[in-house]
Amino acid sequence: MFEDLKGKTALIIGAGKKDGIGYAISEKLASCGTNIIIADLGQLAAEKTDVATGTTQEMEDIANGLASEFGVQTLAVDVDVTNTDSIARMVEKIKKQFKTVDILCNNAGASFGVPSATHEYDEGAWLKTVDLNLHGVFRVTKAVVPMMIEKGGSIINTSSKAGKAPPLFNGAYAVSKAGVSMLTKVLATELAGSKIRANAICPGVIQSGLTDWRFDLEAQFFGTTSEERIQEMCKTIPLGRLGTQADVGSLVTFLASDESSYITGQAINITGGQLMEL
Repeated sequence: MFEDLKGKTALIIGAGKKDGIGYAISEKLASCGTNIIIADLGQLAAEKTDVATGTTQEMEDIANGLASEFGVQTLAVDVDVTNTDSIARMVEKIKKQFKTVDILCNNAGASFGVPSATHEYDEGAWLKTVDLNLHGVFRVTKAVVPMMIEKGGSIINTSSKAGKAPPLFNGAYAVSKAGVSMLTKVLATELAGSKIRANAICPGVIQSGLTDWRFDLEAQFFGTTSEERIQEMCKTIPLGRLGTQADVGSLVTFLASDESSYITGQAINITGGQLMEL
């Protein structure tokens, strides 16, 4: 429990499904007494059928569940991070219930056109991946920071181990996540005077709906089973297991709290030792 988080307000982008990292972040913050804004495509998902996202009903169920369990204020709001007007509408809805945002978690992300070598990558899929993963963080941050300036706060962006150690046949995702890490450092430098810290998390292989999809895809590609792919992956992880969503939620909560008040501009690995750096 981080007592300083009680009564603060957190906006978590990409938190509309219970099997995703965004939900785990929301649950952990709510357990600390933080008010939670759940943002995802919602009813806009019908226009983005190739993106795994929570429905409006799922988002509202998550928000209501957190409010009931932890006694915090919650709000579910639809947003498309690739659309500036959609982001502006989200901000206006937030302003009607909350005066400020103290914690911004840019967690939306996806990968399109995989598996594919870079020289064969479909250009549309490449640009779509970069637009969602990188430009989406830029758009949301630009719109939300004015709500943070008065009191300061913490921005936590979801980057990836893939942004530091490139995976095979997933170049657009790797490049976009490397960009998220650098954008985070830029934000940390520019916003330090406003008492806004910015850090990125770089998860390795975390159990989630997206990871299930990844191992199913790999199993098809290598002619094996997803369980066998998971076993092979665990052999490359010093701690011998996949990460959990709760692992990520705990790290984000620490970075949101005053316990990390002297940490900014970092891209922190959470990989079970799979990636180690000086």
